[in-house]
Amino acid sequence: MKFLIVTHAETYKKEDQYFAYAPYVREMNLWAKYVNQISIVSPVGDSFEKNISLAYQHNQIKFYQVSAFSLVGSKEILKTLFKLPQILAVIYKAMKQADHIHLRCPGNMGLLGCLVQVLFPKTPKTAKYAGNWNPKAKQPWSYILQKWLLSNTLLTKNMQVLVYGNWPNQTQNIKAFFTATYQESEKEPIKIRNYTQTLHFCFVGSLAPGKQPLKAIQFVQELQQKGIDAILHIYGDGTEREAVSDYIKLHQLTDTVLIYGNQPKQKVKKAIQQAHFLILPSKSEGWPKVVAEAMFWGCIPIVTPISCVPWMLDNGKRGILMLDTKLNETANSIQSLINQPSELERMAEKAAQWSRQYTLDKFEKEIEKLLAT
Repeated sequence: MKFLIVTHAETYKKEDQYFAYAPYVREMNLWAKYVNQISIVSPVGDSFEKNISLAYQHNQIKFYQVSAFSLVGSKEILKTLFKLPQILAVIYKAMKQADHIHLRCPGNMGLLGCLVQVLFPKTPKTAKYAGNWNPKAKQPWSYILQKWLLSNTLLTKNMQVLVYGNWPNQTQNIKAFFTATYQESEKEPIKIRNYTQTLHFCFVGSLAPGKQPLKAIQFVQELQQKGIDAILHIYGDGTEREAVSDYIKLHQLTDTVLIYGNQPKQKVKKAIQQAHFLILPSKSEGWPKVVAEAMFWGCIPIVTPISCVPWMLDNGKRGILMLDTKLNETANSIQSLINQPSELERMAEKAAQWSRQYTLDKFEKEIEKLLAT
């Protein structure tokens, strides 16, 4: 089978290997086990970071390079108009040679893939929509268009669309799905935390406006002002790094808010295993993998109620939903729970029980089924 991936994830070639963002490639390598050849259509990256990159694992890889483009701002849209003919031609050529087309959405390349796939109604297809599929969510027009195209069974034929969460009134090609990080064999006994001593919080993700790292810091500040001994460990990097560092210095938080930057998977895993809580005050997510990872190890998530997160947390039974913009209400909830350590232990146990249903072993079996249909 010739398996084609159309993705906005930038590709890097190093020593005859193709690399991209590690969590995404880790998943694609599972798909790769069941195909004879992989073709990739994507832009090329210009800033390779070893700690967050991983190589595609396959001995038959064909790479189609296209230009990166943006749909934000009139100048960028004008530039994109000149690039589009060449990009669309490359996607069409790659799809014509494919036995199975796989789109990664939402994203700029996913949008073009959604348009070009209309010309290949007989080719089996899958689309992984890794964003928020909630029909009521406020999203950019390009995301709304992708969701409409993927749901339109007249334009999108022979495709299974994998989305996070169960949503009402969906077309027959929409399939509720999940993602995973750990193997069944990686399950270890959960570390029982002591909630009466210093509380360790983790933020894991890009330091970008959408992830709101400053809000995570302000939440820990709120706890500290209530007399709670709390330390925040930040793993990740991005455009907000300088603003975050400046805020920490300005508010004299250098002893209680620590930034580690991008770190290897094993180091982040160890940090989550040791932490009491994970904070993710994100504005938008699909299936936030780091939340499921934290739950896997009994680290209680504190997350905004976006996408399928309320379902993941069973509306607050397996974690804490950040329902207020001023953080005070959520901080009060934490303060109350600290006085009930047995309740926090039960919450951590429920979180782990739920997350450990979704292993890579199960994920791989589901992928094999998708490619067999």
